[in-house]
Amino acid sequence: MPRRTFITAEEKRLLGHKPTKDRLTLALCANASGDCKVKPLLVYHSENPRAFKSQRILKEKLQVMWRANAKAWVTQHFFTEWVNLCFGPAVKKYLAEKSLPMKCLLVLDNAPGHPPGLEEDILDEYRFIKVCYLPPNTMPLLQPMDQQGVTRSTLNSAWKKLWSASVAERDFEGFDTPDPDEPEPIVVDEIVSLGKSMGLEVDEADMNDLVEEHQEELMTQELIELQKMQHSEVLQELSSEEEVEEEDRLSTKEIREMLAKWQEFSDFMEKRHPDKLGWSCVSLL
Repeated sequence: MPRRTFITAEEKRLLGHKPTKDRLTLALCANASGDCKVKPLLVYHSENPRAFKSQRILKEKLQVMWRANAKAWVTQHFFTEWVNLCFGPAVKKYLAEKSLPMKCLLVLDNAPGHPPGLEEDILDEYRFIKVCYLPPNTMPLLQPMDQQGVTRSTLNSAWKKLWSASVAERDFEGFDTPDPDEPEPIVVDEIVSLGKSMGLEVDEADMNDLVEEHQEELMTQELIELQKMQHSEVLQELSSEEEVEEEDRLSTKEIREMLAKWQEFSDFMEKRHPDKLGWSCVSLL
């Protein structure tokens, strides 16, 4: 969790105020082609948070494998459990559905929570899984999961130069070649999902219409005309503001007429009601 947050000055002065020390660790995993994402491992400092009790949440129904310890760290025991309970079954099911050989390479960095002898602790039914550890100090450069992106297109982009054979081609025999002007379905799906997560009402049709409206590049003449139009709009706005100011501004003749009327009124009040002249001036002003 972040160490800094935006709070009001009043909250900062409250007795007993201190920054939150809440934290958790989330371990993510996906294949190179991006079409198989394994249930993440989440480690928290509480085994049964209050929210779970009040909302009657069952940890078994969550989309993560929930584990807990005092420091919310991924331990070698937790990671081995995750491999045998989540990773192994998910990979075996994926390979069977895709009619692929039962072969799997699990690429790991050298984090303390990754057991060095992990293959020895894998259950017999998942012995087809082999483990490969990245060299030290290379994780930021080689590990796609460290790039803070787990979408399929991001994974494909990360792997296509390292292992191009793992990235599925878009053109298959028996299927129509996609139109290059059409928006990529994967990107559209991700944008729609992001919009919905932000509470926006957006669907695939809206995104396709938006892309179609902006996919054509403007010619030089069109850019010039657009610039002239924007310049004209600015001038019109400025002239309208000046017209309003001119309308509100009094002319010299009008000011003289007002002063003459005021003098006439003052002379009348001074002649008829000299004791009330000061009150009248104040009221009119």
